[in-house]
Amino acid sequence: MPDVDQERGHRDRRDRGDRSDQADVQEFERAGVDDGGVIDPAAIGRGLEVLIDVEISATDLKTVQEFETTVAGYDEVIEFRRMFGRPDYFVRVAVADAATYEDFVSGKLIGLPGVLRTESHLTMKRIKAD
Repeated sequence: MPDVDQERGHRDRRDRGDRSDQADVQEFERAGVDDGGVIDPAAIGRGLEVLIDVEISATDLKTVQEFETTVAGYDEVIEFRRMFGRPDYFVRVAVADAATYEDFVSGKLIGLPGVLRTESHLTMKRIKAD
């Protein structure tokens, strides 16, 4: 009786066009994934990560919900939290560089209805992450 896992492995290789595992590794490396399975943010155009405090002046539920829906939908936003106290929101974005970040803040974030103030924080050194 054939080994199901072994057969599945053969089938997976056939589905990929008989590429070797080494070819897969090389493709991942070119795409910015290192040998530990971690994606290099710079390799995918996300080399600059910025933490943003956002305060809003809106008090009506419709404006607040629209703000949250809009910001959550931005590709640059990788984390978005509503906070107790100040600031009202914490937004973590990942972009290619400072010019791209400026475009994000100027072109998308500060023009939204209800945005009162933003404050940007750049990480000097990441000491601990998930």
